Amino acid sequence: MLNKIRGIRVGFTYDLKSEHLARGASLEDVAEFETSETIEAITYSLTLLGLEVEPIGNIFNLVQQLSQGKRWDFVFNFAEGVHGISREAQVPCLLDAYQIPYVFSDSSVLSVTHNKALCKQALQNSSVLTAPFVLVRNLGDIEHCMLPYPLFVKPVAEGSGKGIGEKSIVHSRIELSEQCSFLLRAFQQPVLVETYLSGTEYTVGLVGSGDNTKVLGVTEVNFTEFAEQKFYSFQNKKDFGEHISYKVPDQKVSKAVAKVALDAWKHLGCRDGGRIDIRMDHQDTPHFIEVNPLPGLHPGFSDLVILAEFNGVSYHDLIREIVASAMSRIWPSKFTSSLQLEKPI
Repeated sequence: MLNKIRGIRVGFTYDLKSEHLARGASLEDVAEFETSETIEAITYSLTLLGLEVEPIGNIFNLVQQLSQGKRWDFVFNFAEGVHGISREAQVPCLLDAYQIPYVFSDSSVLSVTHNKALCKQALQNSSVLTAPFVLVRNLGDIEHCMLPYPLFVKPVAEGSGKGIGEKSIVHSRIELSEQCSFLLRAFQQPVLVETYLSGTEYTVGLVGSGDNTKVLGVTEVNFTEFAEQKFYSFQNKKDFGEHISYKVPDQKVSKAVAKVALDAWKHLGCRDGGRIDIRMDHQDTPHFIEVNPLPGLHPGFSDLVILAEFNGVSYHDLIREIVASAMSRIWPSKFTSSLQLEKPI
């Protein structure tokens, strides 16, 4: 069990919204970055565990501190990265080079999962269902799209609803061409085009790694009358208090959705804690949408935190379980996982 630990120095990597906004970034640009409130909340929970927390910040600060000889027993890696499709893997790659262990998934997993097309391709070799898709790298690729309409269109490597809005569902070749053209220009990356899943959406919280992974809980995502569309768009996430409501689904649905999420988590090799989004098709069959292996941890706002609270897990206990999973990997002979969270889903 993981209660209090003494004498362990933990580095803390993260990207702050305020720093990037000060450099001229837009609100959409910083949608995946953190607020000071979140960083303070995580730091406080880590400190309550008895860990000695040293703030590092973004990858540029990490490079500077490593070059000065700074080292830590492990790093609580919460940095989203700044540039490129594999940006979430930047800090883990650097830590791997210096043989410094860290919390959350490794660099290879973060590279694959941040690229939604690669992630779906990886799952095609498993029992996990995911909607058929094509990848549009240029407008000429649209000619090879034979999927039936309606289709759902989004950037291949963004999070927090970036690039998703009222025009994301397309019903014709003309609409598909217009939306792909817009996204290719706006985000300078390929566009994922997939069969639109018309059913209910769910989000699943998980803690742990491999066979020690536990389902934290399942929530059904409902969109209010104020929502611009019935899916996680940038605007709906930004104003989630008015646009989104959550509820715990019935036992049968929860069990089916949880199994898909758990199978996907294990197949992809995700670690320690995160969230997987699932959506039903027109026959109420659950399909994997995407995984967030670097989950938001904003108190009272982020999906994983809300999901945990729905299932009786406090913010501090959520952080404790994530850290427990990491430490049981890093020092298996010294620490054992305290994961006792799974309910009979």
